Amino acid sequence: MLKANDIVRFQECFDAVFNLIQDFQLMCRFALLCVVVLGCSSSAFTAEPLATTDRICPNAVHPFYWQYKGEELLLLGGSVDDNLFQLTSLTEHLDEMRAVGANYIRNTMSDRHDAGFEVYPFRKLDNGKYDLDQWNDEYWERFETMLRLTSERNIIVQIEVWDRFDYSRNHWPPHPYNPANNINYTHETSGLAAKYPKHPGKNEQPFFFTTPQQRNNTVVLKYQQKFVTKMLAHSLPYGHVLYCIDNETNGEEAWATYWAEFIRAKSETENLPVCITEMWDDWNLTGPHHRRTLDHPKRYDFVDVSQNNHQKSQLHWDNFQSLRNQLIEQPRPINTVKTYGADGNKFGHTSQDGIERFWRHLIGGAASARFHRPPSGLGLSQHAKAAIVAARKLESLVPLWEVTPNNALLSERSKNEAYLAASAGKAYVVYFPQGGKVNVDLSAAKHRLQAHWINIDSGQWGVKSSVPASKSVTLQAPSDANWCVVIK
Repeated sequence: MLKANDIVRFQECFDAVFNLIQDFQLMCRFALLCVVVLGCSSSAFTAEPLATTDRICPNAVHPFYWQYKGEELLLLGGSVDDNLFQLTSLTEHLDEMRAVGANYIRNTMSDRHDAGFEVYPFRKLDNGKYDLDQWNDEYWERFETMLRLTSERNIIVQIEVWDRFDYSRNHWPPHPYNPANNINYTHETSGLAAKYPKHPGKNEQPFFFTTPQQRNNTVVLKYQQKFVTKMLAHSLPYGHVLYCIDNETNGEEAWATYWAEFIRAKSETENLPVCITEMWDDWNLTGPHHRRTLDHPKRYDFVDVSQNNHQKSQLHWDNFQSLRNQLIEQPRPINTVKTYGADGNKFGHTSQDGIERFWRHLIGGAASARFHRPPSGLGLSQHAKAAIVAARKLESLVPLWEVTPNNALLSERSKNEAYLAASAGKAYVVYFPQGGKVNVDLSAAKHRLQAHWINIDSGQWGVKSSVPASKSVTLQAPSDANWCVVIK
Protein backbone atom coordinates (compact mmCIF):
# COMPACT_ATOMS: atom_id res chain seq x y z
CA MET A 1 0.00 0.00 0.00
CA LEU A 2 1.27 3.46 -0.88
CA LYS A 3 2.06 5.84 1.96
CA ALA A 4 0.61 9.35 2.21
CA ASN A 5 3.86 10.95 0.99
CA ASP A 6 3.90 8.62 -2.00
CA ILE A 7 0.37 9.68 -2.91
CA VAL A 8 1.31 13.34 -2.64
CA ARG A 9 4.31 12.84 -4.94
CA PHE A 10 2.19 10.82 -7.34
CA GLN A 11 -0.44 13.56 -7.36
CA GLU A 12 2.21 16.14 -8.26
CA CYS A 13 3.32 14.00 -11.19
CA PHE A 14 -0.29 13.40 -12.15
CA ASP A 15 -1.02 17.12 -12.19
CA ALA A 16 1.97 17.83 -14.40
CA VAL A 17 0.98 15.21 -16.99
CA PHE A 18 -2.70 16.05 -16.64
CA ASN A 19 -2.06 19.65 -17.69
CA LEU A 20 -0.23 18.51 -20.82
CA ILE A 21 -3.08 16.35 -22.07
CA GLN A 22 -5.48 18.36 -24.21
CA ASP A 23 -7.61 15.59 -25.63
CA PHE A 24 -10.56 14.95 -23.27
CA GLN A 25 -10.81 11.23 -24.11
CA LEU A 26 -7.13 10.66 -23.35
CA MET A 27 -7.52 12.69 -20.15
CA CYS A 28 -10.30 10.41 -18.91
CA ARG A 29 -8.38 7.25 -19.78
CA PHE A 30 -5.27 8.53 -18.02
CA ALA A 31 -7.21 9.39 -14.86
CA LEU A 32 -8.89 5.96 -14.82
CA LEU A 33 -5.53 4.23 -15.25
CA CYS A 34 -4.12 6.13 -12.23
CA VAL A 35 -7.04 5.06 -10.07
CA VAL A 36 -6.53 1.43 -11.02
CA VAL A 37 -2.78 1.58 -10.39
CA LEU A 38 -3.17 3.14 -6.97
CA GLY A 39 -6.05 0.91 -6.00
CA CYS A 40 -7.85 3.82 -4.41
CA SER A 41 -10.76 6.14 -5.14
CA SER A 42 -10.47 9.49 -6.87
CA SER A 43 -10.62 11.18 -3.45
CA ALA A 44 -6.87 10.55 -3.22
CA PHE A 45 -6.44 13.32 -5.79
CA THR A 46 -8.81 15.96 -4.41
CA ALA A 47 -9.09 17.68 -1.06
CA GLU A 48 -12.32 17.18 0.82
CA PRO A 49 -14.29 20.44 1.04
CA LEU A 50 -14.56 21.86 4.52
CA ALA A 51 -18.05 21.28 5.92
CA THR A 52 -19.91 24.51 6.55
CA THR A 53 -20.91 23.18 9.98
CA ASP A 54 -17.24 23.41 10.97
CA ARG A 55 -17.13 27.14 10.31
CA ILE A 56 -17.61 29.81 12.95
CA CYS A 57 -21.02 31.48 12.76
CA PRO A 58 -23.62 33.12 15.03
CA ASN A 59 -25.32 30.57 17.23
CA ALA A 60 -28.81 29.64 16.07
CA VAL A 61 -30.23 29.46 19.61
CA HIS A 62 -28.30 32.31 21.22
CA PRO A 63 -27.43 34.60 18.26
CA PHE A 64 -25.61 37.17 20.42
CA TYR A 65 -22.90 34.49 20.72
CA TRP A 66 -20.78 32.35 18.42
CA GLN A 67 -20.66 28.68 17.64
CA TYR A 68 -17.82 26.69 16.13
CA LYS A 69 -17.84 23.03 15.17
CA GLY A 70 -21.39 22.85 16.45
CA GLU A 71 -20.63 24.14 19.95
CA GLU A 72 -21.38 27.51 21.55
CA LEU A 73 -18.33 29.39 22.70
CA LEU A 74 -17.27 32.57 24.44
CA LEU A 75 -14.22 34.24 22.87
CA LEU A 76 -11.56 35.42 25.31
CA GLY A 77 -8.06 36.58 24.49
CA GLY A 78 -4.94 38.59 25.17
CA SER A 79 -1.66 38.66 23.26
CA VAL A 80 1.67 40.48 22.98
CA ASP A 81 0.97 41.90 19.53
CA ASP A 82 -1.77 42.42 16.95
CA ASN A 83 -0.18 41.10 13.75
CA LEU A 84 0.55 37.75 15.38
CA PHE A 85 1.29 35.97 12.11
CA GLN A 86 4.54 37.96 11.96
CA LEU A 87 5.78 36.60 15.32
CA THR A 88 8.71 34.20 15.17
CA SER A 89 7.75 32.66 18.56
CA LEU A 90 4.10 32.15 17.68
CA THR A 91 3.79 28.49 18.73
CA GLU A 92 4.90 29.16 22.29
CA HIS A 93 2.67 32.21 22.58
CA LEU A 94 -0.42 30.35 21.37
CA ASP A 95 0.27 27.54 23.83
CA GLU A 96 0.59 30.12 26.60
CA MET A 97 -2.84 31.47 25.65
CA ARG A 98 -4.48 28.07 25.59
CA ALA A 99 -3.06 27.22 29.00
CA VAL A 100 -5.19 29.96 30.61
CA GLY A 101 -8.31 29.42 28.49
CA ALA A 102 -7.77 32.04 25.78
CA ASN A 103 -9.27 31.08 22.42
CA TYR A 104 -9.29 34.33 20.43
CA ILE A 105 -6.68 36.48 18.70
CA ARG A 106 -6.62 39.66 16.69
CA ASN A 107 -4.57 39.40 13.51
CA THR A 108 -4.05 42.58 11.56
CA MET A 109 -2.47 42.03 8.15
CA SER A 110 -0.16 44.86 9.16
CA ASP A 111 3.41 44.99 7.92
CA ARG A 112 4.74 48.18 9.47
CA HIS A 113 8.17 47.66 10.95
CA ASP A 114 7.57 48.47 14.61
CA ALA A 115 9.55 45.69 16.28
CA GLY A 116 11.99 44.67 13.55
CA PHE A 117 10.70 41.17 12.83
CA GLU A 118 7.97 42.25 10.38
CA VAL A 119 8.19 41.70 6.62
CA TYR A 120 6.28 43.14 3.65
CA PRO A 121 4.06 40.97 1.44
CA PHE A 122 5.78 41.94 -1.82
CA ARG A 123 9.05 40.84 -3.36
CA LYS A 124 11.97 43.24 -3.10
CA LEU A 125 14.12 43.39 -6.24
CA ASP A 126 17.87 43.69 -6.48
CA ASN A 127 17.53 47.40 -7.28
CA GLY A 128 15.89 47.95 -3.88
CA LYS A 129 12.39 48.50 -5.22
CA TYR A 130 9.34 46.26 -4.83
CA ASP A 131 7.36 44.50 -7.53
CA LEU A 132 3.68 44.47 -6.51
CA ASP A 133 3.11 41.67 -9.03
CA GLN A 134 5.39 39.33 -7.09
CA TRP A 135 4.97 38.03 -3.54
CA ASN A 136 7.37 37.79 -0.66
CA ASP A 137 6.89 34.12 0.18
CA GLU A 138 8.03 34.60 3.77
CA TYR A 139 5.13 36.93 4.54
CA TRP A 140 2.55 34.47 3.24
CA GLU A 141 4.24 31.44 4.78
CA ARG A 142 4.04 33.18 8.16
CA PHE A 143 0.35 33.89 7.55
CA GLU A 144 -0.38 30.29 6.58
CA THR A 145 1.52 29.02 9.62
CA MET A 146 -0.56 31.21 11.92
CA LEU A 147 -3.78 29.91 10.37
CA ARG A 148 -2.67 26.31 10.75
CA LEU A 149 -1.44 26.66 14.33
CA THR A 150 -4.57 28.45 15.51
CA SER A 151 -6.79 25.94 13.74
CA GLU A 152 -5.02 23.08 15.48
CA ARG A 153 -5.65 24.77 18.85
CA ASN A 154 -9.25 25.88 18.12
CA ILE A 155 -8.24 29.52 18.56
CA ILE A 156 -10.53 31.88 16.65
CA VAL A 157 -8.78 34.47 14.47
CA GLN A 158 -10.27 37.90 13.79
CA ILE A 159 -8.47 39.35 10.78
CA GLU A 160 -8.28 43.07 10.07
CA VAL A 161 -7.59 43.46 6.39
CA TRP A 162 -6.47 47.11 6.37
CA ASP A 163 -4.82 49.14 9.11
CA ARG A 164 -4.76 52.86 8.37
CA PHE A 165 -1.65 53.36 10.53
CA ASP A 166 0.42 51.39 7.99
CA TYR A 167 -0.06 54.05 5.33
CA SER A 168 0.59 57.36 7.10
CA ARG A 169 3.26 59.24 9.03
CA ASN A 170 6.62 57.44 9.33
CA HIS A 171 5.27 54.12 8.05
CA TRP A 172 4.38 55.39 4.58
CA PRO A 173 7.77 56.55 3.19
CA PRO A 174 9.30 53.02 3.20
CA HIS A 175 6.11 51.13 2.26
CA PRO A 176 5.94 49.12 -1.00
CA TYR A 177 2.65 50.80 -1.96
CA ASN A 178 4.44 54.17 -1.95
CA PRO A 179 5.18 54.90 -5.64
CA ALA A 180 8.76 55.84 -4.78
CA ASN A 181 9.37 52.24 -3.69
CA ASN A 182 7.80 50.11 -6.45
CA ILE A 183 8.18 49.56 -10.20
CA ASN A 184 4.45 49.35 -10.88
CA TYR A 185 3.20 52.94 -10.82
CA THR A 186 4.34 56.51 -10.29
CA HIS A 187 3.12 59.32 -8.08
CA GLU A 188 1.40 60.81 -11.13
CA THR A 189 -0.38 57.65 -12.33
CA SER A 190 -1.39 56.51 -8.83
CA GLY A 191 -2.31 59.82 -7.25
CA LEU A 192 -0.33 58.82 -4.14
CA ALA A 193 2.03 61.35 -2.59
CA ALA A 194 5.44 60.68 -1.09
CA LYS A 195 4.36 61.65 2.45
CA TYR A 196 1.24 61.71 4.61
CA PRO A 197 2.59 63.14 7.86
CA LYS A 198 -0.71 63.68 9.69
CA HIS A 199 -2.65 61.21 11.83
CA PRO A 200 -4.52 58.78 9.56
CA GLY A 201 -7.76 59.90 11.19
CA LYS A 202 -7.50 63.01 9.02
CA ASN A 203 -8.41 60.79 6.01
CA GLU A 204 -5.90 62.46 3.72
CA GLN A 205 -4.52 59.20 2.31
CA PRO A 206 -6.02 58.44 -1.17
CA PHE A 207 -5.17 54.77 -0.61
CA PHE A 208 -8.57 54.50 1.14
CA PHE A 209 -10.53 56.18 -1.68
CA THR A 210 -9.76 53.85 -4.58
CA THR A 211 -13.03 51.92 -4.97
CA PRO A 212 -15.50 52.49 -7.85
CA GLN A 213 -18.00 54.44 -5.72
CA GLN A 214 -15.22 56.72 -4.47
CA ARG A 215 -12.44 57.96 -6.77
CA ASN A 216 -12.28 54.80 -8.89
CA ASN A 217 -8.50 54.66 -8.78
CA THR A 218 -8.03 51.52 -10.87
CA VAL A 219 -4.24 51.80 -10.84
CA VAL A 220 -3.97 51.22 -7.09
CA LEU A 221 -7.19 49.22 -6.63
CA LYS A 222 -5.80 46.51 -8.91
CA TYR A 223 -3.05 45.76 -6.39
CA GLN A 224 -5.35 46.07 -3.40
CA GLN A 225 -7.64 43.47 -4.98
CA LYS A 226 -4.69 41.24 -5.66
CA PHE A 227 -3.59 41.43 -2.03
CA VAL A 228 -7.03 40.60 -0.62
CA THR A 229 -7.47 37.76 -3.11
CA LYS A 230 -4.14 36.29 -2.03
CA MET A 231 -5.09 36.64 1.64
CA LEU A 232 -8.40 34.86 1.03
CA ALA A 233 -6.69 32.06 -0.90
CA HIS A 234 -4.95 31.23 2.38
CA SER A 235 -7.70 32.01 4.88
CA LEU A 236 -10.97 30.89 3.26
CA PRO A 237 -10.29 27.15 3.58
CA TYR A 238 -10.07 27.64 7.36
CA GLY A 239 -13.34 27.76 9.28
CA HIS A 240 -12.07 29.52 12.41
CA VAL A 241 -11.57 32.96 10.84
CA LEU A 242 -13.63 36.16 11.21
CA TYR A 243 -13.10 39.17 8.94
CA CYS A 244 -13.00 42.85 9.88
CA ILE A 245 -12.36 45.34 7.07
CA ASP A 246 -10.40 48.02 8.96
CA ASN A 247 -8.79 48.99 12.22
CA GLU A 248 -10.81 51.77 13.92
CA THR A 249 -11.75 53.64 10.78
CA ASN A 250 -13.65 56.87 10.31
CA GLY A 251 -13.40 56.61 6.53
CA GLU A 252 -16.11 56.58 3.91
CA GLU A 253 -18.83 53.94 4.04
CA ALA A 254 -18.26 53.09 0.37
CA TRP A 255 -14.76 51.79 1.14
CA ALA A 256 -16.00 49.35 3.76
CA THR A 257 -18.97 48.32 1.65
CA TYR A 258 -16.77 47.52 -1.33
CA TRP A 259 -14.42 45.25 0.59
CA ALA A 260 -17.21 43.54 2.53
CA GLU A 261 -18.89 42.68 -0.76
CA PHE A 262 -15.57 41.70 -2.34
CA ILE A 263 -14.83 39.21 0.45
CA ARG A 264 -18.41 37.92 0.45
CA ALA A 265 -18.33 37.30 -3.30
CA LYS A 266 -15.07 35.34 -3.05
CA SER A 267 -16.44 33.23 -0.19
CA GLU A 268 -19.67 32.46 -2.05
CA THR A 269 -17.73 31.46 -5.15
CA GLU A 270 -15.82 28.95 -3.03
CA ASN A 271 -18.97 27.95 -1.09
CA LEU A 272 -17.14 28.76 2.14
CA PRO A 273 -19.35 31.03 4.30
CA VAL A 274 -17.67 33.83 6.25
CA CYS A 275 -18.65 36.43 8.87
CA ILE A 276 -17.67 40.05 8.24
CA THR A 277 -17.73 43.32 10.17
CA GLU A 278 -16.24 46.81 10.23
CA MET A 279 -14.65 48.56 13.24
CA TRP A 280 -15.68 52.20 13.43
CA ASP A 281 -13.61 54.70 15.38
CA ASP A 282 -16.54 56.56 16.96
CA TRP A 283 -16.48 56.09 20.76
CA ASN A 284 -20.19 56.89 20.90
CA LEU A 285 -21.96 53.67 19.95
CA THR A 286 -25.17 55.58 19.25
CA GLY A 287 -23.34 57.68 16.64
CA PRO A 288 -24.10 57.59 12.90
CA HIS A 289 -20.98 55.63 11.94
CA HIS A 290 -22.21 52.58 13.82
CA ARG A 291 -25.54 52.69 11.98
CA ARG A 292 -23.55 51.68 8.89
CA THR A 293 -23.07 48.29 10.53
CA LEU A 294 -26.29 48.00 12.53
CA ASP A 295 -28.53 48.80 9.56
CA HIS A 296 -26.98 46.17 7.29
CA PRO A 297 -27.23 42.72 8.91
CA LYS A 298 -26.84 40.96 5.57
CA ARG A 299 -23.60 42.79 4.88
CA TYR A 300 -22.17 42.62 8.40
CA ASP A 301 -22.71 39.37 10.29
CA PHE A 302 -21.38 40.74 13.57
CA VAL A 303 -20.51 44.03 15.24
CA ASP A 304 -17.18 45.12 16.70
CA VAL A 305 -17.32 47.89 19.30
CA SER A 306 -13.71 47.94 20.47
CA GLN A 307 -13.63 51.72 20.56
CA ASN A 308 -16.16 51.65 23.38
CA ASN A 309 -13.11 50.71 25.43
CA HIS A 310 -12.08 54.35 25.47
CA GLN A 311 -15.09 54.93 27.71
CA LYS A 312 -14.91 54.48 31.49
CA SER A 313 -17.04 53.45 34.42
CA GLN A 314 -20.84 53.52 34.11
CA LEU A 315 -20.71 55.24 30.70
CA HIS A 316 -18.78 52.26 29.31
CA TRP A 317 -21.62 49.93 30.39
CA ASP A 318 -24.44 52.24 29.30
CA ASN A 319 -22.87 52.85 25.90
CA PHE A 320 -22.60 49.12 25.25
CA GLN A 321 -26.12 48.38 26.47
CA SER A 322 -27.59 51.05 24.23
CA LEU A 323 -26.09 49.37 21.17
CA ARG A 324 -27.03 45.88 22.33
CA ASN A 325 -30.63 46.98 22.81
CA GLN A 326 -30.71 48.19 19.21
CA LEU A 327 -29.96 44.62 18.14
CA ILE A 328 -32.65 42.88 20.20
CA GLU A 329 -34.91 42.37 17.16
CA GLN A 330 -32.04 41.15 14.96
CA PRO A 331 -29.35 39.93 17.36
CA ARG A 332 -25.80 39.40 16.18
CA PRO A 333 -22.56 38.73 18.06
CA ILE A 334 -20.91 41.88 19.44
CA ASN A 335 -17.12 41.54 19.60
CA THR A 336 -14.58 43.64 21.48
CA VAL A 337 -11.22 42.61 20.05
CA LYS A 338 -9.32 45.50 21.68
CA THR A 339 -9.68 46.25 25.39
CA TYR A 340 -7.57 49.28 26.30
CA GLY A 341 -6.12 49.84 29.75
CA ALA A 342 -2.68 49.27 31.28
CA ASP A 343 -0.68 51.29 33.79
CA GLY A 344 1.70 53.76 32.18
CA ASN A 345 0.21 53.87 28.67
CA LYS A 346 -0.07 57.14 26.74
CA PHE A 347 -3.86 57.29 26.93
CA GLY A 348 -3.97 57.40 30.72
CA HIS A 349 -6.00 54.20 30.97
CA THR A 350 -4.98 52.12 33.99
CA SER A 351 -4.75 48.35 34.39
CA GLN A 352 -7.88 48.56 36.54
CA ASP A 353 -9.65 50.26 33.63
CA GLY A 354 -8.64 47.36 31.40
CA ILE A 355 -9.95 44.69 33.76
CA GLU A 356 -13.18 46.57 34.36
CA ARG A 357 -13.85 47.04 30.66
CA PHE A 358 -13.13 43.38 29.92
CA TRP A 359 -15.53 42.23 32.64
CA ARG A 360 -18.26 44.79 32.02
CA HIS A 361 -18.43 43.61 28.42
CA LEU A 362 -18.62 39.97 29.52
CA ILE A 363 -21.41 40.59 32.00
CA GLY A 364 -23.04 42.97 29.52
CA GLY A 365 -23.48 40.32 26.82
CA ALA A 366 -20.46 40.66 24.52
CA ALA A 367 -19.57 37.62 22.43
CA SER A 368 -15.85 38.29 22.80
CA ALA A 369 -13.39 40.21 24.94
CA ARG A 370 -9.67 40.50 24.33
CA PHE A 371 -6.98 42.54 26.06
CA HIS A 372 -5.20 44.89 23.66
CA ARG A 373 -1.43 44.47 23.20
CA PRO A 374 1.00 46.34 25.45
CA PRO A 375 1.53 49.13 26.21
CA SER A 376 -2.05 50.16 25.40
CA GLY A 377 -3.52 47.04 27.00
CA LEU A 378 -2.72 44.19 29.35
CA GLY A 379 -1.83 41.76 26.57
CA LEU A 380 -1.20 38.35 28.13
CA SER A 381 0.24 39.71 31.37
CA GLN A 382 -0.43 38.09 34.73
CA HIS A 383 -3.38 40.47 35.25
CA ALA A 384 -4.84 39.39 31.90
CA LYS A 385 -4.26 35.70 32.55
CA ALA A 386 -5.98 35.88 35.93
CA ALA A 387 -8.99 37.67 34.43
CA ILE A 388 -9.31 35.06 31.66
CA VAL A 389 -8.96 32.16 34.12
CA ALA A 390 -11.63 33.76 36.31
CA ALA A 391 -13.96 34.13 33.31
CA ARG A 392 -13.58 30.45 32.50
CA LYS A 393 -14.40 29.59 36.12
CA LEU A 394 -17.55 31.66 35.80
CA GLU A 395 -18.40 29.91 32.55
CA SER A 396 -18.03 26.51 34.22
CA LEU A 397 -20.92 27.48 36.52
CA VAL A 398 -23.11 29.52 34.18
CA PRO A 399 -22.58 29.94 30.41
CA LEU A 400 -23.05 33.64 29.78
CA TRP A 401 -25.47 33.06 26.91
CA GLU A 402 -27.90 31.67 29.50
CA VAL A 403 -28.14 35.00 31.36
CA THR A 404 -29.12 38.53 30.31
CA PRO A 405 -27.80 41.91 31.53
CA ASN A 406 -30.26 43.17 34.13
CA ASN A 407 -29.06 45.82 36.55
CA ALA A 408 -32.69 46.46 37.46
CA LEU A 409 -32.37 43.56 39.93
CA LEU A 410 -29.79 45.56 41.91
CA SER A 411 -30.61 48.15 44.55
CA GLU A 412 -28.64 50.22 47.02
CA ARG A 413 -26.05 50.46 44.26
CA SER A 414 -23.76 53.42 43.63
CA LYS A 415 -22.32 54.33 40.23
CA ASN A 416 -20.00 51.62 38.85
CA GLU A 417 -20.33 49.57 42.06
CA ALA A 418 -21.76 46.36 40.58
CA TYR A 419 -23.16 44.90 37.35
CA LEU A 420 -25.56 41.98 37.00
CA ALA A 421 -26.68 39.43 34.41
CA ALA A 422 -29.34 36.90 35.28
CA SER A 423 -31.77 34.21 34.31
CA ALA A 424 -34.28 35.13 37.00
CA GLY A 425 -34.92 32.30 39.41
CA LYS A 426 -32.11 30.16 38.02
CA ALA A 427 -28.80 32.00 37.96
CA TYR A 428 -27.40 35.42 38.82
CA VAL A 429 -23.92 36.76 38.00
CA VAL A 430 -22.68 39.92 39.73
CA TYR A 431 -19.41 41.72 38.98
CA PHE A 432 -17.88 44.04 41.59
CA PRO A 433 -15.12 46.22 40.04
CA GLN A 434 -13.55 47.29 43.35
CA GLY A 435 -15.37 45.60 46.16
CA GLY A 436 -18.70 46.97 47.26
CA LYS A 437 -22.07 45.97 48.69
CA VAL A 438 -25.44 45.82 46.90
CA ASN A 439 -28.88 44.29 47.28
CA VAL A 440 -30.01 41.68 44.77
CA ASP A 441 -33.63 40.79 44.05
CA LEU A 442 -33.85 36.97 44.21
CA SER A 443 -37.62 36.79 44.58
CA ALA A 444 -38.00 34.75 41.38
CA ALA A 445 -36.05 31.87 42.96
CA LYS A 446 -38.16 29.14 44.60
CA HIS A 447 -35.40 27.43 46.58
CA ARG A 448 -32.26 28.31 48.49
CA LEU A 449 -29.31 29.16 46.28
CA GLN A 450 -25.56 28.88 46.54
CA ALA A 451 -23.11 31.73 45.99
CA HIS A 452 -19.73 30.97 44.41
CA TRP A 453 -17.17 33.79 44.69
CA ILE A 454 -14.32 34.21 42.16
CA ASN A 455 -11.34 36.53 42.69
CA ILE A 456 -10.71 38.09 39.28
CA ASP A 457 -7.35 39.57 40.29
CA SER A 458 -5.93 36.16 41.18
CA GLY A 459 -8.12 33.89 39.06
CA GLN A 460 -8.80 31.79 42.16
CA TRP A 461 -12.02 30.53 43.71
CA GLY A 462 -13.28 32.37 46.74
CA VAL A 463 -15.73 31.14 49.36
CA LYS A 464 -19.05 29.39 48.78
CA SER A 465 -22.11 30.10 50.86
CA SER A 466 -25.82 29.41 50.99
CA VAL A 467 -28.20 32.22 49.96
CA PRO A 468 -31.93 32.35 50.78
CA ALA A 469 -34.43 33.15 48.06
CA SER A 470 -36.01 36.44 49.06
CA LYS A 471 -37.06 39.82 47.74
CA SER A 472 -33.72 41.37 48.61
CA VAL A 473 -30.43 39.79 49.63
CA THR A 474 -27.37 41.83 50.48
CA LEU A 475 -24.13 40.82 48.81
CA GLN A 476 -20.79 42.21 49.91
CA ALA A 477 -17.55 41.53 48.08
CA PRO A 478 -14.87 39.85 50.24
CA SER A 479 -12.37 42.70 49.60
CA ASP A 480 -11.84 45.78 47.46
CA ALA A 481 -10.43 43.67 44.59
CA ASN A 482 -12.25 42.73 41.37
CA TRP A 483 -14.77 40.04 42.31
CA CYS A 484 -17.44 38.01 40.58
CA VAL A 485 -20.13 36.02 42.34
CA VAL A 486 -22.33 33.38 40.75
CA ILE A 487 -25.59 32.58 42.52
CA LYS A 488 -27.41 29.51 41.27
